[in-house]
Amino acid sequence: MYAITGVTGHVGGAVAQELLARGEAVRAVVRDPAKGRDWPRAEVADLGDRAALTAALRGCRGAFVMLPTDLAADDPDAYHRGLAASIAGAVEDSGVPHVAMLSSVGAELAEGTGPIRWLHHLENLLRETGTVLTAIRSPHFQEKVETVLDAATGAGVYPVFGESADEPTCMVATRDIGEVVARALTQPPASSEVVDLDGHSYTERQVAEELAAALGKTLQVVTIPQPGWVGTMVDAGLPRPIAQELAGLYEAEQRHLLAPRGDRTVTCPTELGETLRHVVKTIS
Repeated sequence: MYAITGVTGHVGGAVAQELLARGEAVRAVVRDPAKGRDWPRAEVADLGDRAALTAALRGCRGAFVMLPTDLAADDPDAYHRGLAASIAGAVEDSGVPHVAMLSSVGAELAEGTGPIRWLHHLENLLRETGTVLTAIRSPHFQEKVETVLDAATGAGVYPVFGESADEPTCMVATRDIGEVVARALTQPPASSEVVDLDGHSYTERQVAEELAAALGKTLQVVTIPQPGWVGTMVDAGLPRPIAQELAGLYEAEQRHLLAPRGDRTVTCPTELGETLRHVVKTIS
């Protein structure tokens, strides 16, 4: 039995489906009891409830955990560090022997990476629990275009937070992440390790072109200089504290601070066009 958090999201859902396809038993960890009805085995537990999460993890051969971002948190740093402490505490209390964690490229850095620093914190807390940790560090998700779909479908604009739309960046599909995590859970390493994910690289202009093709419309690429990052995100509806955190992430990318530095690398095969066609199909 494997406990999987985030089953209602892209990555957790992909992990759970991949495990089920392999004939493995999955315990879906959900916060909303109504969503647990979609799974043959489910445990209701908020990640911030250490006792409930401990019960959900107990008795499992392995677990997949992730640190969701709460856009409404008044103090994002305190909130997400507290959530990380709850997750790590539940791992320790439950005695689950192996944990695969969704992390990010750049998570070896303690500061200067925006929200990635919370993944750095969670990685270290999990290592201290005594569990064997597989920290899977991902670059950008190909599905990140979902955050700009309203601008693309409404105004015909593809916004880029940076000075250039022509710098290539590695992007991977969440379906591929699910396969990597499932493999890690069913074939756990003897000791903790960091796995970097690699894949195809695309410029933001290429992403806009692929998205335009999937939507069947023309998109205008608009670059947003750094002084306008926070204001643009706030105008789009993001709370200022989260906008400031994301601006820190974009700055780290612009400074080329985020690079693979793990123990080994796994290549993800899915190409962007396939992912974007699926994304657009789901909103049609």
